[in-house]
Amino acid sequence: MADVNQGSVLPSETSPPALDGLNATDSNGTDAVNATVAKFVATPEGTALAYGSLVFMALLPIFFGALRSVSCGKSKVAGENGCDYEYRMNMPETITGRDAARFPIIASCTLFGLYLFFKIFSQEYINLLLSMYFFVLGILALSHTMSPFMNRIFPANIPIKQYQLLFTQGSGETKEEIVNYEFDTKDMICLVISTVVGVWYILKKHWIANNLFGLAFALNGVELLHLNNISTGCILLGGLFVYDVFWVFGTNVMVTVAKSFEAPIKLVFPQDLLEKGLGASQFAMLGLGDIVIPGNLKKNTRTYFHTSFLAYIFGLGLTIWVMHTFKHAQPALLYLVPSCIGFPVVVALLKGELTEMFSLTSDLSLQDHSAWRLK
Repeated sequence: MADVNQGSVLPSETSPPALDGLNATDSNGTDAVNATVAKFVATPEGTALAYGSLVFMALLPIFFGALRSVSCGKSKVAGENGCDYEYRMNMPETITGRDAARFPIIASCTLFGLYLFFKIFSQEYINLLLSMYFFVLGILALSHTMSPFMNRIFPANIPIKQYQLLFTQGSGETKEEIVNYEFDTKDMICLVISTVVGVWYILKKHWIANNLFGLAFALNGVELLHLNNISTGCILLGGLFVYDVFWVFGTNVMVTVAKSFEAPIKLVFPQDLLEKGLGASQFAMLGLGDIVIPGNLKKNTRTYFHTSFLAYIFGLGLTIWVMHTFKHAQPALLYLVPSCIGFPVVVALLKGELTEMFSLTSDLSLQDHSAWRLK
């Protein structure tokens, strides 16, 4: 989860602290975050631009990821809106309350494991392996993100050819498919563009390439992560709330991992952009876990979608305000969790829908209910 850190220098020597965050994600979605701030004095304009841009970028995958999740769910039979065939026919496994309760434990084990790895092995080689891993994942995530837009802008006069990548094991009756991937010309173009971005990131580690991959990861996370109901989301957020606060305030594990880990699992924006342009190097950061996890409570009715959306903005803004006031590291989920749960609960109480809110699914693509549609 994202957190903020004033640094160890005197306040008179530093700029207003940046909203920083790193998020380490394994195959189970585990994440870890922390922050560092260099001895750099940012202008008020540069600081406002960096914070405003981070908030704006955080809202993009939440909004469009939720809409794409609904769109893919509605078109799973018709095959519309650029949804993948595998996604239409095989919906991702839904997270249950039991899974949500285990999630912070898995996250803690993964975080501590990374901490030990960085302590024992060479940081250079570990980051090389992680870079290649996220290079492949980033290309696939960005390609999937671009696919619906490519479907809309692809010229109608260009013929679309179909391709198939098939890898089997054995022969005859014992033949078994290992990989069976079908794609077309539009998918090829998306893959080529994504690969160019990936090479750019590997070679330069440029912040724009990092953000393109980060936004793709976040949007896919909001779109493809499914909760069986709102209660499960609250369990998940509650557990990660404790996880985030403990590892930020209780140990130096997050700080160590965050300083060592290099991967596009955060959104960054330079505070010195106005002075140095695209070559800026002093960044404010926000971890992807602070986008994907709260973002999955937003796929419900229009009223609760808007309420949760405003709650997220309020929680992120409160994180920045507290950071500036107390000049100390602040885990973003410390403020996002109460906001994203509290605001909808208050609205549900006022509407007399508290029981319905907690019992119905948080994901419209998995349930068709007349009272809970994003109309």
